[in-house]
Amino acid sequence: MATSTFRNKNMVRPHKKGAAKRKRVRDQRKRLIGLGMPAEQVEKLNYNEVRELLKRPAAVSKAYATAE
Repeated sequence: MATSTFRNKNMVRPHKKGAAKRKRVRDQRKRLIGLGMPAEQVEKLNYNEVRELLKRPAAVSKAYATAE
């Protein structure tokens, strides 16, 4: 019986963990701050907005370089 569950890839695949997601989001927020975005503004963003901004990092750095 163990071979049937072993052959079923969906039952033995690794699952995503919450801690890994929190680490990814934290690292992405640090990247936005490194691009010149104010830390107070980054804290107010949800993770979907953070990911959308990081799709175009050149635009983010350009937008906040002119603001300074």
